[in-house]
Amino acid sequence: MSVYLLATLDTKGPEAELVRDRLVTLGIAVVVLDAGCIGEPTFLADVSREAIFAASGTSLAEAVAKGDRGVAVTQAAEGATSIVLSAFAEGKVDGVIALGGSAGTTIGTSAMRALPIGVPKLMVSTLASGDVRRWVGDKDILMLNSVVDIAGINRISRLILSNAAAAMAGMVKHRAPKLTEDKPLVAATMFGVTTPCVQRAREVLEQAGYEVLVFHATGNGGKAMESLIRDGLIAGALDMTTTELADDLVGGVLSAGPSRLTAAAEAGVPQVVSVGATDMVNFWAPDTISDEFKERKFHQHNATVTLMRTTPEENAMLGQEIGHKVSASSGAAAILLPLKGVSAIDREGESFDDPAARKALFDAIRSSHGSVELVELNEHINDNAFAEAAAEKLIQLMR
Repeated sequence: MSVYLLATLDTKGPEAELVRDRLVTLGIAVVVLDAGCIGEPTFLADVSREAIFAASGTSLAEAVAKGDRGVAVTQAAEGATSIVLSAFAEGKVDGVIALGGSAGTTIGTSAMRALPIGVPKLMVSTLASGDVRRWVGDKDILMLNSVVDIAGINRISRLILSNAAAAMAGMVKHRAPKLTEDKPLVAATMFGVTTPCVQRAREVLEQAGYEVLVFHATGNGGKAMESLIRDGLIAGALDMTTTELADDLVGGVLSAGPSRLTAAAEAGVPQVVSVGATDMVNFWAPDTISDEFKERKFHQHNATVTLMRTTPEENAMLGQEIGHKVSASSGAAAILLPLKGVSAIDREGESFDDPAARKALFDAIRSSHGSVELVELNEHINDNAFAEAAAEKLIQLMR
């Protein structure tokens, strides 16, 4: 068993040495990568900084001569990622641990995100107590708050770093066995306001012999699903909840980026797509919302999440985007429209009920879906009949 340890040994040398020695004591072989650039390393790494910068297509001398720390960090991240990936392909990497502030976190998590889900990944970071989405992405990275700065060994840092080494040793030594489950995998997207739909559809799919992975459509969820589709692990996509597109369009906090709803189309994976929760854009607490939206319709989901109703104009753009993206599918695909509402709060009598917005959404999809099958059901998205129709359509497409 071998763990790759990434750190800038000019600034984090003693701390990296402590983690390395602790791992060795616990019976784990360690390969240390020095991602530093400016100062001299406090000890020699197994993979030098010269090798890391060479792997990024440049040289340490060039990086030093430029004197641009931001560029150097980017190059170090690229080089470290390349080296770790090559070693992993050769079966040499059982886990990755890294230490750092913003630079070390950028470098370490870059290498971690390149590895498959299931490979132990642990980042000891001064930034781990805040919003870590940019570093974790769609991978299973364990972020450990360093509490104090990683700037010398003291009674706090010694405890944190020792625990980090023990955690990594435990993950490596006691990894779950590889699953031998041979059921085809189906990926489904869900939100709180589309939960009844996806739960019922999952039951139908499981009864038909499929294993269902449900992804919470919060930005990272959509990205994780599409990453697994691109990795070739998914037999079919039940993309009921495409709300992340609304956040990307309007500027909400749960965007999955502009490539959302493209993986299945590009990979030829059968997909059934619907419009779940496209009636809303997600924000945090009311006092965090820009004044540009102050005249809009809102729904307080809970103390920290505020939903904003999408307008007919926004729904028209969302419909066009959904239609065009699904129509580009190289595999079997269908779009299902729930004519009575797209979320728990978009139905008659609820706060986001808006027939004009729904019509704009549906009309745009009708005009842009190309040759992809379009199924319109006079049901609400959370009605059992709609969920069952979606699951059965996907089963048909997969078979």
